[in-house]
Amino acid sequence: MTENDAQQEGLDAAEVAEESADGADPVEPVDEQDAEAAAEAETGPTLDDDVMADEEADLLIPVEDYLGAGVHIGTQQKTKDMERFIHRVRTDGLYVLDVSKTDGRIRTAADFLANYTPEQILVTSSRQYGRFPAEKFAEAVGARARTGRFIPGTLTNPKYAGYIEPDVVVVTDPIGDAQAVKEAITVGIPVIAMCDSNNQTGNVDLVVPTNNKGRKALSVVYWLLANETLDRRGAEPAYALEDFESIV
Repeated sequence: MTENDAQQEGLDAAEVAEESADGADPVEPVDEQDAEAAAEAETGPTLDDDVMADEEADLLIPVEDYLGAGVHIGTQQKTKDMERFIHRVRTDGLYVLDVSKTDGRIRTAADFLANYTPEQILVTSSRQYGRFPAEKFAEAVGARARTGRFIPGTLTNPKYAGYIEPDVVVVTDPIGDAQAVKEAITVGIPVIAMCDSNNQTGNVDLVVPTNNKGRKALSVVYWLLANETLDRRGAEPAYALEDFESIV
């Protein structure tokens, strides 16, 4: 074992021990704008339903269902990376993601995932609202899930007991799941990411634009992605949206 390997292994062990001692995942920071977007996603939209440029788009589900889940609700921040997925900005400063582009990217992501052996797909979510639907997605398509805190070395340190070698990684938020993204890039694994208006996408191979902070929005997107992936494989989807919705 090299000195660097020993240091990495020691760091991993210390972090695992720290997590075990706490008995819970660390509380993730949520800024005021993120909280506002997530809160509205739970209560429903308060303004008009202008959520996409292509009014004639053939969507996977009715636009009202996307709107009701708050899939379109971004934050009050936007990055240059996400500008192409933003339809407009509301009078309250929240950016509105184009639902037709979300719908199209779900289909594209499903096309991509269908090329991989199910167990070689890894889905991660450090965000609380993403954990349950991410685990359901993994169950539905036969993937592996790592939710909660992503242990450093999971994708890069073969000496770590939890080390795995997936072929593709799906993350709920490039910010919250930054460790998973960093390790995937390090070892050359493609990354599919749910990205909100405030996300940087430089390390993301395939962006799925969506509100990635709301419970209902993440349930809908993961449910559709699971169903579409199964459809590409010629399998019959066996889950309803309700199966992806956490009660907490």
